[in-house]
Amino acid sequence: MQLGARVLKTGLAIVFALFFAELLHLPSPAFAGIAAIFAIQPSIYRSYLSIIEQIQGNLIGAAIAVFFGLLFGHHIVAIGIAAIIVIALMRKFKLDNSLSLALVTVVAIMVYEGNDFLEFGLIRFATVMIGVFAAFIVNLFFLPPRYESKLFKMIDFLQDDVIRWTRLAIRQASEHTSTKAALNKFHSRLSEVESMYDFFKEERHYRKSKRYTQARKLVVYRQMITTTKKSLELLQRLHKHENEIHDLPTPFRIMIQERLDFLLTFHEQLLLKYAGKLRPEHSKWSVDQEHLQNADVLEQLLEQIAFEKTREGEEEFTSYHLFYIFSRILDYEENLEHLDTLIVSFRSFHGNDKNTDLEIDYY
Repeated sequence: MQLGARVLKTGLAIVFALFFAELLHLPSPAFAGIAAIFAIQPSIYRSYLSIIEQIQGNLIGAAIAVFFGLLFGHHIVAIGIAAIIVIALMRKFKLDNSLSLALVTVVAIMVYEGNDFLEFGLIRFATVMIGVFAAFIVNLFFLPPRYESKLFKMIDFLQDDVIRWTRLAIRQASEHTSTKAALNKFHSRLSEVESMYDFFKEERHYRKSKRYTQARKLVVYRQMITTTKKSLELLQRLHKHENEIHDLPTPFRIMIQERLDFLLTFHEQLLLKYAGKLRPEHSKWSVDQEHLQNADVLEQLLEQIAFEKTREGEEEFTSYHLFYIFSRILDYEENLEHLDTLIVSFRSFHGNDKNTDLEIDYY
């Protein structure tokens, strides 16, 4: 059983909605609690958008309910027709997210058969809106989301697993079906990372300096995710052509292994660098003569392809896929270099911007 922040906030929103409804002596305070359930959102910005949309949607629902109630009475057929019209209007005005609560408002108003129908409709609308505002207050002040820490944690954990499996793959130590299952999970986790990035992107700051810092962070995290994608593509290629890699000459295979080891280690250091845990002398991309000279690597690649063409059998197939493997390695390296540039630039201009949650929780 998991009790996350959103679960706790939903419970608090229901409590506050019921409390305020009873405090104001509103009839049927349960509708306020129901509205709070629909209105709770995963971020403050989405909560703000939700409350605007809920006000519009419930105004439409309440207006249609009062109109049909006064015109046609409280017959169940009239309630159904009113619901159909509300659905059509909500979709027309692109208010689909508040559609469910608007229909609740329609039913809650139209089932009343007393003489003071108009007054009751206003009271029921107010009851629903109390629930919406209670959810917004809870989103705003209780357990505010820490999306940057969550995002960095998800990227770090995913990248750590990808690096581990890549090191196994290049050494021909991983089991084929296990690697395939891990790749499927990695793609699912990458989708979750991108969803968390969207939440982080929606955070709003009132100070101009904070907005500028946030914009630069978004660029860095976007590149972190892109680089993780490139490392995952590389792992897929290594997994797909593990037999061809195994058949390569030992010196050439060792050269690929050492080159990848360097890049993977550097990727680990980049995450440490962003968290402020790397020493200043590691603040720039250091070109290692043995591993990072592209011209030398490409020269060895061409020599290997020329050698493959002199062999009998599947020469063209092997040579063809060597290009695929090295294109993934070079693409991964270029993204690492770009990520390093962005992190160094960010730390140079925003070195005092410390995320204590990130530093304490993960390193």
